Amino acid sequence: MAVGAFTQWLARHKGLGWILFVVVVALFWLWRGEVYQARVNEPEMEGTAAPGLPAVEVTRLDAEPYQPTLMLQGQLLPQRSQVLQAQVSGTVVEVPELGETAAEGELLLTLSDDGRRVELTRADAELTLRQAEVTGAARLRRNQLISETGYLSLKSATAAAEAELAEARLAVSRTRIAAPFAGSVDARPVEQGDFVQAGDALLTLVDVSTLKLHAAVPQQQVAGLTPGLPVTAVMLDGRELSGRLSFVAQAADTATRSFALEARLNNPHGWRVAGASAGLNITLPTRQAFRLSPALLALDDNGRTGVYLVDEQDRAKLVPVTLLSISTDQAWVSGLPQPARIITRGAGFMTDGAPVRIYEPQS
Repeated sequence: MAVGAFTQWLARHKGLGWILFVVVVALFWLWRGEVYQARVNEPEMEGTAAPGLPAVEVTRLDAEPYQPTLMLQGQLLPQRSQVLQAQVSGTVVEVPELGETAAEGELLLTLSDDGRRVELTRADAELTLRQAEVTGAARLRRNQLISETGYLSLKSATAAAEAELAEARLAVSRTRIAAPFAGSVDARPVEQGDFVQAGDALLTLVDVSTLKLHAAVPQQQVAGLTPGLPVTAVMLDGRELSGRLSFVAQAADTATRSFALEARLNNPHGWRVAGASAGLNITLPTRQAFRLSPALLALDDNGRTGVYLVDEQDRAKLVPVTLLSISTDQAWVSGLPQPARIITRGAGFMTDGAPVRIYEPQS
């Protein structure tokens, strides 16, 4: 039915029918020509090498300043922490509150006197007597009224009295426990009225105004580390503390083959993070490196990372590189010539040393 209607339409419009036929034939002829040309001719590419060689796209890259960082895991510790112990026996008279802060030299804890000041007074008087005896003996000695042995015996007794006085003073001073440095009381195992012996722990004093972070670095990454490098410690909650690398061990641990290091960190807000773990980012010295897409990295037959480039003789070459860092967007490598002509397209079909035809897109 439709064919009959189309035939009647052509009979009424013979001129339009011929025009339509000519247009269809012309389009068919043009299409055949394009297909034939695509089959026999290679797409034109700008380049200077001889035709017929495999074509690659090349981009020139220059080295850029690269700021490497080393990331480790470590533990934060107070810069100073000391357990203060009793050096004499006695009863605890005064104690500080937990968390109480103290300046250097401030009195923290007091033990009972137990007759120590009385002994100090006696020793002081004994020394005064012995000194007077030596003074008198010296006059007698000049007049040959006392023997040398007697005179030396009196001097010896004076020296013994001086030692007793010093010991008595020390015993009295040890009943008063002062802060060896500015800090806060973090532990106090004794209470007022407790009796303690020499060597018993009285309290723990910590200083968290500065923290230290202990970590270990693998032997492959220790070469570029020197004291003084800037560091950043990152807590589990995202807070950060800045400081400097203060120590790198000269010898590796025999069990782990890693090197111990320590960083000093400023803690101006007095955050309670001592004893916690933290990430340590060490900022290494700036160096020159190449930034490129991770898709351009390849592996040689030995499994080493490399990049395909074109040498001065326009031959494809897989050059081994040192991978400094990599992310989903970019990779930083070293070991390439300056400048480097990187193959950005066509490297997957290349063999090492094969001559190529170069196409460098205009930037």
